[in-house]
Amino acid sequence: MSEAPMGSPDDASGAPSYMAMNSGTIRAPINAEDLGTATITPEGTFEAGSYQTFTLTYTCGKFGIDDSGSMRVCFRFASDQTRPQFEDPKRPNYTVIEASNNAVLECRYDPKGNVRPWDRTLYIKVVKGFMKEGDTITIKFGVTDGGSPGMRLQTFCEDTFEFRVLVDPIATYNYQPLPDQPVIKIVPGKPEQYVAVWPTLRRVGETFSLKVKGEDKWGNPSNLCDTTLTVKSSAPVEGLPETMTIRPGEFAVEVPNLSVKAAGDVTLEFYHPDGSIAAEANPLRVVDEATLIPFWGDLHGQSEESIGTNSADQYFAFARDRAFVDATGHQANDFQVTNDFWRELDRLSAQYDKTNEFVVLPGYEWSGNTPMGGDRNVYFSTEGRQIRRSSHALIEDVSDIDTDSNTAAELFEDLAAEREWDVVTFAHCGGRYADVKLAHDGRFEKSMEVHSSWGTFEWIVQDALEMGYRSGIVANSDGHKGRPGASYPGASLFGAVGGLTCMLTNELSRGAILDCLRKRHHYATTGGHGGRMVIDVDTKFSQEGTLYHDDPNLGPAEGQASSSAMMGDIVHLPSGEMEIDVDVLCTAPIERVDIFNGLDHVETVRPYSNDDLGNRIRVMWEGAEYRGRFRQVIWDGTALFSENEIVDAKPINFFNRDKTLDRVGDNGLEWRALTTGNIGGFDAWVTDPYGGTLKIETPLVQCGVPLEEIGYEDEVFDQSGVLPRYLKIFRLPTENTHRAMKFTRKIALKDNGDNAIFIRLTQEDGVLAWTSPIYVYR
Repeated sequence: MSEAPMGSPDDASGAPSYMAMNSGTIRAPINAEDLGTATITPEGTFEAGSYQTFTLTYTCGKFGIDDSGSMRVCFRFASDQTRPQFEDPKRPNYTVIEASNNAVLECRYDPKGNVRPWDRTLYIKVVKGFMKEGDTITIKFGVTDGGSPGMRLQTFCEDTFEFRVLVDPIATYNYQPLPDQPVIKIVPGKPEQYVAVWPTLRRVGETFSLKVKGEDKWGNPSNLCDTTLTVKSSAPVEGLPETMTIRPGEFAVEVPNLSVKAAGDVTLEFYHPDGSIAAEANPLRVVDEATLIPFWGDLHGQSEESIGTNSADQYFAFARDRAFVDATGHQANDFQVTNDFWRELDRLSAQYDKTNEFVVLPGYEWSGNTPMGGDRNVYFSTEGRQIRRSSHALIEDVSDIDTDSNTAAELFEDLAAEREWDVVTFAHCGGRYADVKLAHDGRFEKSMEVHSSWGTFEWIVQDALEMGYRSGIVANSDGHKGRPGASYPGASLFGAVGGLTCMLTNELSRGAILDCLRKRHHYATTGGHGGRMVIDVDTKFSQEGTLYHDDPNLGPAEGQASSSAMMGDIVHLPSGEMEIDVDVLCTAPIERVDIFNGLDHVETVRPYSNDDLGNRIRVMWEGAEYRGRFRQVIWDGTALFSENEIVDAKPINFFNRDKTLDRVGDNGLEWRALTTGNIGGFDAWVTDPYGGTLKIETPLVQCGVPLEEIGYEDEVFDQSGVLPRYLKIFRLPTENTHRAMKFTRKIALKDNGDNAIFIRLTQEDGVLAWTSPIYVYR
């Protein structure tokens, strides 16, 4: 989008020809030049998440606006600016709307008041009188006269943030967009934190790069950095400078051709000129030999051509140059992907895909309604492939509608009929959720997406295990904010940081990544700065079994004799015992590692003992309301430590800056929080470790527990509904220093069916990770 007209006047979206219809008009009954004009003041560049005041003036065109005619000012689905409101002049985004001829206007705001992606809608109707050519409707967003702080802009950057104006001048309820739209530019603020990324594992002497960026308070990479950071490494790194300088105008800096000459774990810290710590890179493990190397990807997100933000070109560039992931994929909703846009995605995929540098997987999101099977991510090995849409819901050109696959079952049938065995799909939960019990084909559907910006969905993995599917576990962002690989929740709608998938493969190439996905040789994390950890799960068998990468339940599969296996492998073990070796190196202290055999929880392993516990009490909440869109669970509440005092308190996974944890007196806390399947909570350090009682009040859980009863094991208060929703309380060491952990466990195997062995890792900072299961069967 731009300030200049885009597309023909008959194009209701006012968009390039490869963008789908998205304003819901029947046709264009009025010439574009007769629709009127709209201007915005002030114009220019504004900081993301800042409070501003804008005046939008619509000047009526040739037909004016008739009695009962109306107009809309629309914002994108992903936009999280404060909503216009007309009741309280002290609250954010107090909005005043006036007609120049004193016509009576009816105004309301509806977050789903227009065709996607422009669904956040301010609706203005002329209910008494009419408007003639030259009359104006003036909209003042964020009026501050009565004490309102103004209109808070969306918290993420956009070159062309549009106040999209559509008018219905003849009162036919047929809205047309103005040919020239009011546009501002939203840019990052000053850096509040620095982020450093390098590989999680490399071989001795192997070269790699270090990348550093500053982020503003909303997670946007900032080009306002102006500092020199001192670099301190725990081990010698060839080529590593003593300092790194980030200058104004730079979004990131890179130091290439680094290497480490001796095996071991390396940590890297960065310090401000005043000596305070600025950043800590993810841990790096250096080994003498390794067959497979980890590469990190976010394979799932959208751009403005569908329901996201910023262009597809910017999407790929951000993943590579701002998020520092090794691989990505663009997953636009199929019913918005025109043939022109499909060709544009192919062009961009081929342009950005560079072996040993950056991998792009061509593909799309099959976006069928839930009763048709729900969302699936589809990935190809080459460009130029047929897109099989779930529908043409927002595509006017239906000349290829016969290529649609209306249900997930039809999608798999069509892929099989065309023998497209190179296609990989994931089951995904976004707005719609994948019903893997209704439709699944293991020949194509290789993994379940356990986490995204929408939340955490362990139930989709459990559904697959319950059905006996042999699937891997992935996590991605499904980002809509133009930040693939570094997708943060912002101020609303999305309740979690976007996830990442660590793929274990022999090289960074499209073929190798797809091979890794087919073999399920990967693990998933909830992403963010703490999401890049090292996880190694190996299995040893007392007797030799047969190892498969392809599922022998689905047809002929080539097996090989083996007495060991890794995450994702399928093993037929007629007899003998199984032992797992777990080795993790984390970005934060480890809270626990849970071992699962399918749906059964086998054991919780902690890096500390009961004797290490101190005066830190942890309260965690988790859950979702149900599987669909409106899954948020509100956990607003209070805590009181009676007959005790709080020394310190720290929130966990309070991603949204509007959600806060506050002290109340010497012994109380209050908070605003939510979950969308993921976890959140707080730590409280108290004066008397075992004195008094902790009383908690939330909408779901009200409880009281004497501190002397809070210990090593969880005290769980379960309020499960359609899905699990619960609060748990336990005790931690006053300070936990365990960031690495190794252990070995023998696993009791069931004689019938699969033993799907995997771990879930929980860091103290609230970051989770899941390994793809090792499937062992008798």
